[in-house]
Amino acid sequence: MKFLDEAKIHVQSGRGGAGSVSFRREKFIEYGGPDGGDGGRGGDIIVEAVENLNTLIDFRYQQHFKAQIGMHGMGRNRTGPAGKSVTIKVPVGTQILAEDRETVILDMIKPGQSIVLCRGGDGGRGNTHFKSSTNQAPRRAEEGWPNEEMSVWLRLKLIADAGLVGLPNAGKSTFLAASSAARPKIADYPFTTLHPQLGVVEVDDNEFVLADIPGLIEGASEGKGIGTRFLGHIERCEVLLHLIDCAEEDPVAIYRTVREELDNYADILVDKPEVVALSKADTLLPEMVEEQREILEKGIGKKVYIVSGATQQGVKEVHRQLRRHIVEERERRALESNEDRGFQP
Repeated sequence: MKFLDEAKIHVQSGRGGAGSVSFRREKFIEYGGPDGGDGGRGGDIIVEAVENLNTLIDFRYQQHFKAQIGMHGMGRNRTGPAGKSVTIKVPVGTQILAEDRETVILDMIKPGQSIVLCRGGDGGRGNTHFKSSTNQAPRRAEEGWPNEEMSVWLRLKLIADAGLVGLPNAGKSTFLAASSAARPKIADYPFTTLHPQLGVVEVDDNEFVLADIPGLIEGASEGKGIGTRFLGHIERCEVLLHLIDCAEEDPVAIYRTVREELDNYADILVDKPEVVALSKADTLLPEMVEEQREILEKGIGKKVYIVSGATQQGVKEVHRQLRRHIVEERERRALESNEDRGFQP
């Protein structure tokens, strides 16, 4: 399945049906009076978040969605049938943006969450509603109410607990494969990963979702390489795992390059908790890897872990650190939510 994380669609609800002008015509009833029914209501355009979808590829082949119009009213006070609504199913994590691509209409973060994007028009009233003491035979009925029509952007941001960042060939895909049942493409050349990958990590009878995105290079915020278009997929993560190839000549400079690109993208990524690790530890002698760790820890002022996806060295330890940060972040947000509601801890 191809991966598509952004799509533009045009939606149109159904207009309401017109009311009917009709009169009773029965034998022996000279003045039957009006019996025109109301028009049916037009169908809605509904957007619903569903599980088991992880791409917007379906919207490459269909961009226009139109609900059914309401049918007109009929005699004998019969209301016209309502138009059928159209439900557009999107992956959990999809944002609905206005045509300016900035205004967020809704963030679909829960399975089953739905929104009426365009409301169908109400049906017009039939001539029965206009009967009065001075107008016993009204020949007036309403037209149906107009529909709604708009263009919106759908932008998918995958739901993951932890996100992998680093330069191309930093060992991110290998680490994901060693951590989960995911099978990303692994090769000895840059930009092997061309779209985000998700994997479920099990650690100490707990699970969390790990996301791998294409590598960043210097100037990614200016469009170099694949750019920063996939960074939105780790905006929802609780913690970032920053992998650096232990064979790099200047690991501190590499670390700062990636951090600068994250900073240029959005403050939300810079402020997230971060776990730093030297990857591909199996490619160097242990004493050389340890020397690289000391250099990096001194340069960035943080604890640095050593991992190898090929030999599983340090993988579980990093998993536990990621899990700890995930739990802490969730507890912090829950506490802030309770404080906003006026609850005391």
